[in-house]
Amino acid sequence: MNDLVGKFCGAFGSATIARSSGQNDDDVLKVAHEIFLNNYSKKFTLEHAWKEIRYDQKWCARSSSKTERSSNRRKCEDGQSSTSHTSETNTGEADQASKRPPGVMAAKGHGKKTNAEGKALAEFEGIMDLKREDMIRKERLSKIKILDRLMAKPEPLGEGEEALKNKLITEMLSN
Repeated sequence: MNDLVGKFCGAFGSATIARSSGQNDDDVLKVAHEIFLNNYSKKFTLEHAWKEIRYDQKWCARSSSKTERSSNRRKCEDGQSSTSHTSETNTGEADQASKRPPGVMAAKGHGKKTNAEGKALAEFEGIMDLKREDMIRKERLSKIKILDRLMAKPEPLGEGEEALKNKLITEMLSN
């Protein structure tokens, strides 16, 4: 089905390029059916499917890229071609076609990358939490050692040492 619709899209693109003055969309569609019949020797029966997807980005890109061919015709002063003014309508389609969403593989790869980054961030945060806990334990151990040295001194303590000892005892009892 995808193959046949793709071939018909090509035939429709050819019919659009060969569109003459006074032809409407129905006439172009009839010419596209004739082109398809001549090229593939069978009638195109999936018009309902083609009508559903013809304005999707994938199919717009195919038809707009064929209609925007460079022209060797002489340009008018205002920058338009001297024989055709269809470039005004095609630029909007070209802008839409260039903004296609990522494909399936790119979307899967992006999801994996985001997941890997999230995993690395969670691992890093876990390591940082362990480091903080380790620093708190080391600080507590150092305070205990200082308090132990102050309490083990046989001579009387000075004012600063006595204040430090009282402060450390208060901290230890509050935690």
